[in-house]
Amino acid sequence: MERLVIATRGSQLAMWQAEHVKAELQKRYPGMAIEFKIVTATGDKILDKPLALIGGKGLFTKEIEEVMLAGQAHLAVHSLKDVPTQLPEGLELAAITKRDDIRDCFLSHRYENLEALPEGAVVGTTSLRRQMQLKAMRPDLRIKNLRGNVNTRLRKLADGEYDAIILAYVGLKRLGLLESVPYHTPISDEVMIPPSGQASLGIEIVDDPEVREIAMSLNDPDSALAAKIERDFVARLEGSCQVPIAVHAKVEGDRVLGRAMVGLPDGTEILQERLELPKEEAETLGTRMADIMIENGAKELLARAEAMAFKEERCERF
Repeated sequence: MERLVIATRGSQLAMWQAEHVKAELQKRYPGMAIEFKIVTATGDKILDKPLALIGGKGLFTKEIEEVMLAGQAHLAVHSLKDVPTQLPEGLELAAITKRDDIRDCFLSHRYENLEALPEGAVVGTTSLRRQMQLKAMRPDLRIKNLRGNVNTRLRKLADGEYDAIILAYVGLKRLGLLESVPYHTPISDEVMIPPSGQASLGIEIVDDPEVREIAMSLNDPDSALAAKIERDFVARLEGSCQVPIAVHAKVEGDRVLGRAMVGLPDGTEILQERLELPKEEAETLGTRMADIMIENGAKELLARAEAMAFKEERCERF
């Protein structure tokens, strides 16, 4: 293939990701010309309304997928946690890149960590998943919605609108922004379980054998297995960004450990599950965890969570 077009959003982090994939592909295919098709997603343009009211997580992939289906790009680079579990006909998730640091990160100009926050402190997050886990740990905290790109969010923190904010550690590291905040502390995934797909890139492609072969050169098998488990879990629960779902699968040698949590945004009711399987049996781990939680009332709990979320909606973005 002589020319490959990569579709991507134009944000700073999205461009870092696209450039990273381009560099990796050029190592493997040095004679191939690689170009970018920059796409502005609806979710990037509408910052004054809750995402639940304008369509949810797919608003950050929909326009990119339309460009691909129109023949203007061969593949797209996404933060995997932003990719819905159902893709349009004619497109597929062909590869998952090697997973980076999955942790969330505590950021503050005044307080060293979560434990140091005073009673009633204001914490900013766009994520119901984070809110659920924060409120379960610290019911006294006041959670305040946080929209905008990462620089906007960091500026709001610096301006004193929040005592602390929570963002994904990997994005801050990739953009070299950690040192811009006096206190930046990664939160152990034992304390805060990440969302499905955090810290991996998803390579979405058009249905083309040559493009598939190129994309598959980026695939990391263990990360792909973990991603399948996590996405299967979310799909089985019919989850969306309007409900708090945390799930993480970790491949350790010949074993795979899955951990999951669902609950109400205020942290007052939570279901948790842990399941470990041999690696050769682990492809079903996500659905098996979900089925156990469904038996314990997870779908009913998430229905109540969704009703609460429409009152004050948040969705994973960073």
